Amino acid sequence: MPVDLQEHYPKLIHLMLDTVFVVDRDNQIVFVSDACEALLGYRADELTGNAITDYMHPDDLAVTRASIVRVMDGQPHFDFRNRYLRKDGGIVHILWAAFWSEEVGARIGVARDVTALSQAEEALRFLAHHDPLTELTNRSLFNARVDSALRAAYRNKSTLALLFLDINDFKGINDSHGHAVGDRVLCMIARRLEGCVCETDAVARMGGDEFTVLLTDIQSENAVSRKVEQIFTVMAEPLGTEFGGVKIPSCSIGVAIYPADGEDADALLRHADDDMYA
Repeated sequence: MPVDLQEHYPKLIHLMLDTVFVVDRDNQIVFVSDACEALLGYRADELTGNAITDYMHPDDLAVTRASIVRVMDGQPHFDFRNRYLRKDGGIVHILWAAFWSEEVGARIGVARDVTALSQAEEALRFLAHHDPLTELTNRSLFNARVDSALRAAYRNKSTLALLFLDINDFKGINDSHGHAVGDRVLCMIARRLEGCVCETDAVARMGGDEFTVLLTDIQSENAVSRKVEQIFTVMAEPLGTEFGGVKIPSCSIGVAIYPADGEDADALLRHADDDMYA
C-alpha cells in the first residue's frame, strides 16, 4: 500500500531541527515552524504577523535587505549569513537558504543556527593574527600595521617610532617560580604596555620576552622620549600580591624613528634592536 505523505507535510516541517520561515511581500511573517523557539526564543504565534526585519541585528539590516531583493527577483540564496536578536537579548548567527515562490506568493527560507561555527571561525581569525598567550598583535599583523603606518607617514610627511623592548633576566622568573608564573607576568606586561599607547598605535609580542611598540604621528623626538619614560615608569610598578612576591624585572628599550633611522619596517626594527643592546 503506497504511503501518502501529503497530509503529513506540516508535521514533518515541525519536526525539522532547522527553522522554516514563510514571509510575504511586505516582510510579514505568515508562517514559522516550531523550531523557531529554540532558534530565537519566540513561539511561532509570537512571530506570526510581525515584520521579520524587526528581529534582525541592526548592523546586518542593509546586507540582508540586499539579499531579500535578490531572492524576490527570482535568484535563490542558499549560503547567506546574518545575525538575529533573540528574545533573551542574545545574538544568534544564522545560515539561510531562501527562494521566492510565485505559487505561494511568499519568500520561503530555512534558517540554521551557526553561532558555534561563527564563533569558532572568529577565534581562528583572531589566533591567526594574535599571540595566543598575551592576545597582543603577533609578528605578522604587527608588520602589516607598520607597513600601513609607513605608507601613511610617507603620504602625510609625518613621523612614527618603533620601540623594541626586552625584559631583562626574564629567564630568572621562569627558573625560580615556574613557567606558569612567567606566563602571567608576560600577560601583565602586555596589559601595561597597552595602557601606555593610544588606539592608533600597536603593541606586539615578537616572541619570548620581546615586545615591540608602534607609535604613530609623532610630533617630536621629545614625545618619543616621554613615552619611553612612561613605559619605564609603568613597568617598574610592583606586581600585585596575587603574584606571590615575584618582582617584575627591569626592561631595556631601543628606539627607531622614521624616516631618520630607516624607511621600511625591517630597517627600523634592526635599528631599534641595535639601539636596545647599545
